[in-house]
Amino acid sequence: MTLRVLGVDPGLTRCGIGVVDVEKNRRATMVAVGVVGTSPEETLDQRLLVIALAIDDWLDRYEPHVLAVERVFSQLNVSTVMGVAQASGVVIAAAARRGIPVALHTPSEVKAAVTGSGNSNKEAVTKLVTKILRLDAPPRPADAADALALAITHAWRAGSGAAVATTGPGSQSLTPAQRAWAEAEAKARRAR
Repeated sequence: MTLRVLGVDPGLTRCGIGVVDVEKNRRATMVAVGVVGTSPEETLDQRLLVIALAIDDWLDRYEPHVLAVERVFSQLNVSTVMGVAQASGVVIAAAARRGIPVALHTPSEVKAAVTGSGNSNKEAVTKLVTKILRLDAPPRPADAADALALAITHAWRAGSGAAVATTGPGSQSLTPAQRAWAEAEAKARRAR
C-alpha cells in the first residue's frame, strides 16, 4: 500500500505544504507542493484564516493518510515561535476535524532522516529532497522543500519501525541515515 503524507512547515509569512506518496520500498513521489503566504501587514486573525482555508483545501483535495508537521522548537525570537505555534495549531486542528492522524517531527529528526545528519543545512535538505523525489529542479522556496522533507521523514519512519536500536543487536543492519534518525529522535525525547 502507498502511504500519502501531507507535510507542513508552519509559519505565518510562509507556510510550506507538500504531499508525497511513499511505497513500501521507500520510493517517494511528489504529488504536490506549494507555499501559503501572508503579509505581516495583515491582522493575525486574517493571516491564520488564510492558512486555515489553504490547509482545508489541501486536505480535501489530496486526502492524505497522515499529516506531518514540524514540531515547534525554542528560538531566540519569541514572536517567531509564537507565529509558528499559532500556524501549527490551525493546521493540526484542520486535520483533527477530519480524523487525520498528526505526527510532529523536530528539524533535526527531519535532517537526519533525509540527509543522514541532524546538523545538515537547508541547502543539503533541498538537494536530497530533489534527489529522493527525482525532481528536475529543487523545490523553492526552502519552506516548500522542508514540507516535502517532513512528509518523506514521516513515511520512512512509519515504514521502517520507528523505534530502532542505535546500539546492540540489530543496530549493524541500520543505514547511516537510519542510525542518525534514531539518534536524533532519542535526543529529542531527552530534551522534552
